[in-house]
Amino acid sequence: MTMNQLFRTPRIASLATLSAAALVLAGCASTPLEEKAPAPVVEKAAPAPAPTPAQPDPRSVARVDTTPKAIDPLTDPNSPLAKRSVFFDFDQFTVKSEYTPTVEAHGRFLVANKARRIAVEGHADERGSREYNLALGQKRAEAVKSRLTLLGVIDGQVETVSFGEEKPRGAGSTETAWAENRRADIVYR
Repeated sequence: MTMNQLFRTPRIASLATLSAAALVLAGCASTPLEEKAPAPVVEKAAPAPAPTPAQPDPRSVARVDTTPKAIDPLTDPNSPLAKRSVFFDFDQFTVKSEYTPTVEAHGRFLVANKARRIAVEGHADERGSREYNLALGQKRAEAVKSRLTLLGVIDGQVETVSFGEEKPRGAGSTETAWAENRRADIVYR
């Protein structure tokens, strides 16, 4: 006999209904009142203390991105690009071997960053005429530019200018001051 046939019979249908009702009521049985555990007392929690100025409320603080950021090598003091001056001997405009790593570092950076532009500023100490020092400063700037172009830097990325003795770094008329003034500075634009 199928379920449909069972429910068609009135007597069996009412028996099935009663059985179902008994099952529902049995599932709803509860423990007597005298056996119930007392309801726990819920105390109100004290309000959270107001944040002190040293400890801002964590809900109001914006999330800080802690992913490591690339450091600009031009502003990193530990980068070889932090060195931007090439010093020369008295009355000379040949780049000394000790400054080759500095020029090469700037050359590699400029080759990798074609949009970057620099000016190489040539300087001289106070000895010599104004015209002579302007010409010597220009030769020093051109010597650095020549090294950069040999490394693959595009000619349009490098501008040269001479200040001669007009912008001294070292003050005074001593060998130490003169040595600081015989230079070519690499300035990023």
